[in-house]
Amino acid sequence: MQSETAGPAMTDANPARAAWLRVLAMAPAEALDAAYARLGQAAALPAWRLLRKPESGMAMVRARAGGSGAQFNLGEITVTRCAVVLEDGAAGGTVGVAYVQGRSTQHAQQAAVLDALLQRPAWYQRVHEAVLAPLADAHAARAARQAATAAQTRVEFFTMVRGED
Repeated sequence: MQSETAGPAMTDANPARAAWLRVLAMAPAEALDAAYARLGQAAALPAWRLLRKPESGMAMVRARAGGSGAQFNLGEITVTRCAVVLEDGAAGGTVGVAYVQGRSTQHAQQAAVLDALLQRPAWYQRVHEAVLAPLADAHAARAARQAATAAQTRVEFFTMVRGED
């Protein structure tokens, strides 16, 4: 998989899209699959076609020492990407993209379709309520549980002043 530069939709110009792409990418594949199925049962999804079939590759993960130091290459992870276009009659159709960690082609494909639907005003509210909100809430609950578990191992260090000076 070759590196591509992010277009204007993936910069700070569209933080809402970046936020929903993050929710879709970080969702467990089973949870996304269930939410996608529920959405499809509630209303027929528009026709779509693959613009770029799901394909897996490697991406370099960069980190910073101490959170503020110089960046360094931490290692590589497997990433699957996909791009779809809705057959909606609009000029060129609505394009949805997804990059997900791992090799789940179905996860990447469903996330790309949902990205395209979220860009359509007629679908935004429906997808947000049926898919995004439950996935974001589940992610927040998982993060809170992990933080609570980690907090149990927290150790407080303190220094007592000796009176010898």
